[in-house]
Amino acid sequence: MQIDINLDKNSYKVYIDELSTLKFKGKVAVITNSKVGGLYLAEVLSLIEADEKYTITIPDGEEYKNLATIENILEQLFVSRLDRSNTIIALGGGVVSDMSGFVASIYERGIDFITIPTTLLAQVDASVGGKTGVNNKFGKNLIGSFYQPRAVYCESRFLKTLPRREFAAGIAEAIKMAIMFDEKFFEFFERCDVQNSDDLTKIIQRCVELKAMVVGQDEREKGLRAVLNYGHTFAHVIENELNYKGLLHGEAVAIGINMANRLAVNLGLLSVNEADRIEDLLTKFNLPTKYKIKDENAFYESFSLDKKSENSVIKFILPDGIGKNIIKSDIKKEQVIEVLRLFK
Repeated sequence: MQIDINLDKNSYKVYIDELSTLKFKGKVAVITNSKVGGLYLAEVLSLIEADEKYTITIPDGEEYKNLATIENILEQLFVSRLDRSNTIIALGGGVVSDMSGFVASIYERGIDFITIPTTLLAQVDASVGGKTGVNNKFGKNLIGSFYQPRAVYCESRFLKTLPRREFAAGIAEAIKMAIMFDEKFFEFFERCDVQNSDDLTKIIQRCVELKAMVVGQDEREKGLRAVLNYGHTFAHVIENELNYKGLLHGEAVAIGINMANRLAVNLGLLSVNEADRIEDLLTKFNLPTKYKIKDENAFYESFSLDKKSENSVIKFILPDGIGKNIIKSDIKKEQVIEVLRLFK
């Protein structure tokens, strides 16, 4: 199965369950982490035909998604003498995808890269669309670039080795897409069996189709694409407070979705029944929906570092009913604080 990502420049395809021999001219560097490398590196290397093949292994975990790791990757690329005619392959989840894409965008001012995502979260979201970056002490993905891959290969069989929490974290991002854009897709989630391979493939396919639609209209997040950050405004603050430990990104997004929904309810955009349906669906997949906020005012002030904020105006992406979305930039601080107090 192939899905086109149609852009003004640098269009490419997402291949679902079609990974086979990959032929390249010159050198190839595969960037992976210690966990994924032990599972799939040998197989992927056997599929690559190139003059020279190199492997760069980084530590596993969101806490390593920083400039220090980027510097380490760059150093190994220079030692291997890659140039702009060569290719980087990202083999791993969202962290590997984001960092590999960022490295590709800055190495000698740009080198080709392709992505082979091995987590559900990366397959339905992180690996498609060209958003790359790393975290710092001020927040998540505040350093980065828009840089499109040459191709993406999503293999559903790679998901069989995912731990339960990692799998559920990907489901959170998929549910996000349904709430924002497709009520029928949301209803499919309510009745589907994600352990069924056909249902899982349908989820990956529909998420990539929706992502392709959004990115095709708004590659650099000037408008519609910001909707994909539903739940993330809250989630990024949570992750930063926890120093990116204790919760997976998708788990933080699930909590952020619940927080955003409660704000939407208070604003009359979402019914209580709809908010409860969404929370029940997240709970069905063993995703957290609660978080204890210690200081609601400090939590609120952290929103100002969010990339979607402009000129100190905080933008909130909210559901306008299930399957529809709205971006609000006129919400009073007191209205947000009222919702944050529900999570004290």
